[in-house]
Amino acid sequence: MTTRYSTRRRGLPIGRLLVAAVIVILSLVTYFGTRQDNPVTGETQHIDITVDQEIALGLQAAPEMAAQFGGLDPDPAAQDFVDEIGDGIVSSSPAGRSPYEFEFHLLEDDQTINAFALPGGQIFITRGLLDALRTKGELAAVLGHEVGHVVARHSAEQLAKARLTEGLTGAVVIASYDPDNPSSMRTGQVAALIGQLVNMRFGREDELESDFLGICFIKDAGYNPEEMISVMQVLAQASQGQEPPEFFSTHPNPDRRIQRIEEAIQSVGACPE
Repeated sequence: MTTRYSTRRRGLPIGRLLVAAVIVILSLVTYFGTRQDNPVTGETQHIDITVDQEIALGLQAAPEMAAQFGGLDPDPAAQDFVDEIGDGIVSSSPAGRSPYEFEFHLLEDDQTINAFALPGGQIFITRGLLDALRTKGELAAVLGHEVGHVVARHSAEQLAKARLTEGLTGAVVIASYDPDNPSSMRTGQVAALIGQLVNMRFGREDELESDFLGICFIKDAGYNPEEMISVMQVLAQASQGQEPPEFFSTHPNPDRRIQRIEEAIQSVGACPE
């Protein structure tokens, strides 16, 4: 009896390891097997959704995102101002040759300082951030940065990376879990944490790439690229020292980001044409 029980116990980890191995292989094949060339940045990206799907996702999520910030701002003049700057950036830069139809939305929330882009060209800025900006160039820098996220297809990349991370961490959980040893779940929790930190790293690199693209786009539109530095100073002042350590944040800390922006301004010769 004891021998049979031990054999059955020994067989269970092998079964879990096989299942975990299959999950790892499928996750890796799915991720690395999907490649698309970005016509604006020239990058080859691991993305598994089409441009049309990106646009549909953005349009579907836009009303809900607006509702989270109190809806759209009722001031038509302020919305027209945002549209004027945003449309000017798109029409005068390589972003205008992308397949996305950009829409710029001013949100009514005057307490939150934020701007973000959804897949497919839906771009939002809060009234709080708009009021904190001092020049047209600073607004152009904010919108140019968000246009950069869309053109670089960062949302689509993040979706693919998240699926890969979920598959790999799920495989670790399956392989390491022992129903007779609750502490074995710790391995799975550590794997999940590592996965989150990896995706945070991807997020920080996306922000830096969007800063560079934003600099390129606002330069094409006739603005001073150094307005991007002014925006970072506004954001740093608004954070009032409450930013988390960079390693645990999806955004680089302001000092490092300003340093990278200064380097990018010196590299505008490498901007997409």
